[in-house]
Amino acid sequence: MKRVLMTGAAGNLGKTMRASLADWADELRLSDIVMVDDLLPNETFVACDLASAEDVMSLVEGCDAIVHFGGVSTENTFDNILNGNIKGTYHIYEAARKHAVKRVFFASSNHVVGFHQRETLLDAHSQMRPDSLYGVSKGFGELLAQYYFDKFGIESALVRIGSCFPKPLNRRMVSTWLSEGDLADLIKKVYAADRLGCTVIYGVSNNASTWWDNRHAKFIGWSPQDSSAVFEHEAYLQEELVDPNDPAVRFQGGIFASDGHFED
Repeated sequence: MKRVLMTGAAGNLGKTMRASLADWADELRLSDIVMVDDLLPNETFVACDLASAEDVMSLVEGCDAIVHFGGVSTENTFDNILNGNIKGTYHIYEAARKHAVKRVFFASSNHVVGFHQRETLLDAHSQMRPDSLYGVSKGFGELLAQYYFDKFGIESALVRIGSCFPKPLNRRMVSTWLSEGDLADLIKKVYAADRLGCTVIYGVSNNASTWWDNRHAKFIGWSPQDSSAVFEHEAYLQEELVDPNDPAVRFQGGIFASDGHFED
């Protein structure tokens, strides 16, 4: 890889992946609306608001690949989600088309399918059932990516990221946990594949408990190595009280499914 664009570089995933991918590309072009100033020798930074088509068009120029973490990363107002996740994702794909970028790692979310019950095993063909406007916006991004693949041949990994933290923060995350190492390896596998197409991948580690099946993405050769099992017996997880009838426990999206409308 010569020059890879990483949007959302100041966010949690961006910060983690910068370190993990430091030697992967000749140059990492970092972007965010928040300044990143602790640059490594092979990193450059370009401030960019994804809602600006002109700025994104300039941002993508000269890049070989895009790792798209940028946008609003949780539930928010419709206007913020519209600008960051809907307009922003469109601008990324349109810039990719005009600058002949042929492969995009799109950080989607498990909240695209958050209103499925936990006892339902999902795969790439499961119905979208978003649990939030945030989830709706990620569903839009997946459909947009499919359109750009079918019409223009831009390949995408639609990675429905679970919960990428150093360790699970609660009992739900024992099933949704994605280690930082497994995420970095997934990014590399996405760009190493001879063909990618437009493929849904659940971003989850090799946990004993899981709600997601990645059999349709086996061809890329990603085999997550880490497991939340090493945390299962920690006191903070054992002592957490849950009500099985609480929507936050019934549904895969957790509190995204149980919370009311953000703007009420």
